Amino acid sequence: MLKGYIFIILAAVCWGFIGIFSSLAFAEGLGPMEVAFWRALIAWGFFGSQAIMRKETHLVKKDILLLAVFALLGISLFYISYQYAVKTGGAAFASVLLYTAPAWVVICSYFIYKEKLTANKILAVLLVITGVFLISKTGGNSNSATTLGFVAILSGLMSGFCYSLYYTIGKYFSSRYSSANLFLYVLPIGALGILPFVEFAHKSPVAWASLFAVSLVSTFIANHCYYLGLKYLEAGKASIVATIEPVVAAVAAYIILGEYFTSLGYIGAAMIISAVILTIYKK
Repeated sequence: MLKGYIFIILAAVCWGFIGIFSSLAFAEGLGPMEVAFWRALIAWGFFGSQAIMRKETHLVKKDILLLAVFALLGISLFYISYQYAVKTGGAAFASVLLYTAPAWVVICSYFIYKEKLTANKILAVLLVITGVFLISKTGGNSNSATTLGFVAILSGLMSGFCYSLYYTIGKYFSSRYSSANLFLYVLPIGALGILPFVEFAHKSPVAWASLFAVSLVSTFIANHCYYLGLKYLEAGKASIVATIEPVVAAVAAYIILGEYFTSLGYIGAAMIISAVILTIYKK
């Protein structure tokens, strides 16, 4: 179990630096679309190499359509919306709103699978809504205490919704494909889905380093550590431990980028994280 906790914590720390690396790329003149594109494409190289080395390249024909849908929503739209959340709201803000995903799972499960809304699920959704409201009204960008804009809120919530697909659609694939095998096919489709909207900018060595960092450290290594952790730890416990990601993001954003929330903003962030733990703990 100790190994499991260590791997999950390492994964959460790596994920927590997505916004930091992305912000460094933005500072070098790259746009959110381009960062999202290169993240998908470069990460594909790492996952593809791993899949080929392990000979995990099988593909079931009946899964192709669902894989394409998952790629466009779980990669293209997810990566784009997350980058815009970082750009317009800050690294800490984007990481916190990413964890609205369990609330999206509850809502979607109610309408799609007719799952019963328990008191705990309703409380979790209310905590998320309140938390998002507090953060949006108290600011989330560096040295800002003003109301966040519509794009920041929308992109943050959209990234949370797309992330929730990893719990729903991703669950379907988890029993059929390894992580490397799955990303071998969805990442190139996801990159192609972003490509038409990209305006390529000149990239300095710092920009390239940031792109490789977000692809290698915050995508490939983070994912690899998480799945290693699942070998030693139950999925529910792993998910709870992974909620330190927004904490890591908030601390790193404050130290490196000078970003912070107001007191109410931090209360809102705590509400969202509490909602995640409540949702997972009761499963």
